Amino acid sequence: MPTHSGHIGPRSAEIDRRSFIPLLGGGAAFLMLAGRAQAQQVPIPTTAAEVPGPPTGTTMTTAYVQSVARIAYLWGWPLVNSINRARAFAEAPEPGLLGGVVPVAYGRNAMLTNYISPDQTFVTCTNQDVVYGAGYMALDKEPIVFQVPDFGDRFWVYAHYDARTDEFSEIGKQYGTKPGFYLIGGPNWKGEKPNGITAVVRSSTSLAFVVPRVFMDDTEADHKAVQPVISQVVYYPLSEFDGKMKTKDWSKLPHFPAPKSDGKGETKWVNPETFFDQLPTVMKQVPPMPGEEALYNWIGSVLDGAAKDPRIKQTLIETAVAAEREMIDPLFQWRNNGRAAGNGWNSPVDGAQWGTDYLNRTASAKSNMYDNRPEETKYIYTDDDSAGKQLNGQNAYTITFAKVPPVKGFWSLTLYNDVHMFNPNALKRYSLGTKNKDLKHNADGSLTLYAGAKSPGKDKESNWLPAPDGTFSLYIRAYWADKAILDGTWLPPKVEIVV
Repeated sequence: MPTHSGHIGPRSAEIDRRSFIPLLGGGAAFLMLAGRAQAQQVPIPTTAAEVPGPPTGTTMTTAYVQSVARIAYLWGWPLVNSINRARAFAEAPEPGLLGGVVPVAYGRNAMLTNYISPDQTFVTCTNQDVVYGAGYMALDKEPIVFQVPDFGDRFWVYAHYDARTDEFSEIGKQYGTKPGFYLIGGPNWKGEKPNGITAVVRSSTSLAFVVPRVFMDDTEADHKAVQPVISQVVYYPLSEFDGKMKTKDWSKLPHFPAPKSDGKGETKWVNPETFFDQLPTVMKQVPPMPGEEALYNWIGSVLDGAAKDPRIKQTLIETAVAAEREMIDPLFQWRNNGRAAGNGWNSPVDGAQWGTDYLNRTASAKSNMYDNRPEETKYIYTDDDSAGKQLNGQNAYTITFAKVPPVKGFWSLTLYNDVHMFNPNALKRYSLGTKNKDLKHNADGSLTLYAGAKSPGKDKESNWLPAPDGTFSLYIRAYWADKAILDGTWLPPKVEIVV
């Protein structure tokens, strides 16, 4: 009982304290027991492997599957493209010419002996400045040796790509690469550098694609002069290496039939209806880059769901078909490709070193597969004239270079038709640039080139690129470009319609 007004006896106070515990919940009880228990930290992930992904069997709505499928399609398109090209190359029983015009080899290389034929439809945006070679390499079997002959003062570069279309080596004139023997190793090769091998370069994927490019003037004399060095551009398995420079007469390559193509454009290397059948295998062959582990888990969880649920699989197929039309097809146009480079031209910023730039990686794979790195080649292209209107051969255009592209290698301007192939013409001319010895400069030192279906006149024909009657595009290549091109100080010329 209270002894004084407003005061409570000891026992009443004890009952009062206990009565508060249920009201405060377990927290109060925990505080009371703090002296007897210790809080435990939930481990914070420090590696990608410790971050959990979506659990198997998760229910997925159609909208969710569609969202993941669209990202997966954009991300995986170049990988499926390169794998399918490699399969086509693998069908060749030995190095040869696909359709009699495109070098094709698997585990080795094949070389042309002249500019690539305008008849080929295997790959878009080829050039007639270099003598090309090509070959896919399966590096899970054994490393590949490649030979570098003495090119003298001639510009040359060997581009080596992984399955993601990134370059993994710096081999060429601009790098000061010395003549000799070099080795390409796969990601799992653990051998030692053999005696006689100058250096080893390594691909991050077991599939690699090699494209030697050797500059050649548009003269008969240089065509003859380049043959001895081209004959020594040879790739072969390490088991065949004997320390002696091998030579190959590339003019005697066998011819193989080209794969069928739907329409007049490039062979269709990605089929949206079978894309998600191929993607699981491709993802096993191409390991994630650092930081891609979560993406692989995310996409993989939907692929696992599709393997068990026909409805998810059907949604993937339907989404791929729509994504091809809505997302991929527009990337073929230069105006949707790369970044503005001035005067209506666009240019990729990070060619062949894409990282997580999946948009531009896929845009280049769609429009212009296998770019070189910018330091090797800067690509600048346009569909439009300086007023922003689509180029059309029924019009006549002037392209005036106040200063031709400043390069240590070579430059060219190529004209392509509406599917990024050469436009057949009576002059058999598809590009102009360093290789041409008869270009006429203006009195002030500038250079005006002409584009259109009709000749600009006999006195100007040496500077004319014949165009089709309809849609066409223009494409500048700057091999071993000076800093002014790389940093955007030098601007590409205006393409102006003649009225």
